[in-house]
Amino acid sequence: MIAGAGWVAATLAGSAGQVVRNIAQSRLTDRIGTLGATQVRFVFGLPFAILFLLLVLIVTGEPLPVPGPRAVAITAAGAIAQIGGTALMLRVMQSRSFAVTTAWLKTEPVLIALAGALVLGDRLSLPALVAILIATGGVLLTTLRPGMGRAILSEAAPAASGLLAAALFGAAAIGFRGGILALGAGDFLIRATTTLVLSLFIQTAALMAWMLAFDRRALAGSLSVWRESLGAGFVGALASQFWFIGFALTSAANVRTLALVEVILAQGVGHFVLGQRISGRQYLGMAVIVLGVGLLLRSEL
Repeated sequence: MIAGAGWVAATLAGSAGQVVRNIAQSRLTDRIGTLGATQVRFVFGLPFAILFLLLVLIVTGEPLPVPGPRAVAITAAGAIAQIGGTALMLRVMQSRSFAVTTAWLKTEPVLIALAGALVLGDRLSLPALVAILIATGGVLLTTLRPGMGRAILSEAAPAASGLLAAALFGAAAIGFRGGILALGAGDFLIRATTTLVLSLFIQTAALMAWMLAFDRRALAGSLSVWRESLGAGFVGALASQFWFIGFALTSAANVRTLALVEVILAQGVGHFVLGQRISGRQYLGMAVIVLGVGLLLRSEL
C-alpha cells in the first residue's frame, strides 16, 4: 500500500512539474529557438539532478550504486529514445497536421503497457489494460477537434509521425524503468536518482556534441539567458526526479497513464491563467480521463 501511494504521489508531482516546465520552455522558445529551449531540460537540469543525488546519499546514508554494462545500455537506449521522440514531436509541431500527429502521439500509454509486459515482464491485468484504453480515449477526445476524424484515418504521414514519436517516448519510459531495475543494489530512491543522473548525463553529452557541431547559435542562445534556463532546468529536473521515482515503484504503463492528468492540469492553466475557453467536448474528454485513471488506481492499489 505504501509503494502504491508512493508512485501515485510521485506521478502527480511529476505531472504538475512538467506543466510548469512546459510553460517555462515555451517562453524560452520565443527567445532562443526550439532547439535551444529543448536542450535546457537536459543541459541545465543535470546539475540539479546531481544535487538531488548528493542529498539522497547524505539523507539515506546508502552507498552510490555503480551501474553495470546492462544498466548503462538500457538507460542509454531510453535517453536517446527520449531525445528522438522530442525532436520528432517538435518537428511536427510546425506542420499543419500537428493536431493529427498529436492524437496518434497520445497512444503512448497503450504502447508502453504492451512493451512493458513483453520486455520487462511487468504485470498487465485486463482491468488495468481497459483503464489505460479508457484514459487514452479521453485524451484523444480532449485533443481532437470536430471534423478531424477522417484526417486521423486518412493522413498517413502524420499518423506515422505520431506513432513513431509515441513509440520513442514509450521506449524511453521502458528504458528508464529497465535501467532502474537493472541497477539492482539500493533502495528505490537511490536507484531512481542514480538512473536519472546517468540518463541526463548521456543526453547532455549527446546534445552538446550535436550543437557544437551543427548549431552553436542555439547553445549560445541558451547560455545567454542562463538565469531563465536555470529555472527551467530546475523544474525539469525536479519533474524528472518524480517520474523516475514512479518508474522505480511501479510499471511504466501505470506511471504514464496516471500522467495523463497533465492534460487536465494544462487545460486548467489555459483556462484560469491564459483565459482560454474549454469546450463541452474537452470537459467530456477530461471526465473520461478521470474515469480511466480512477479505474487504473482501483485495479492497482
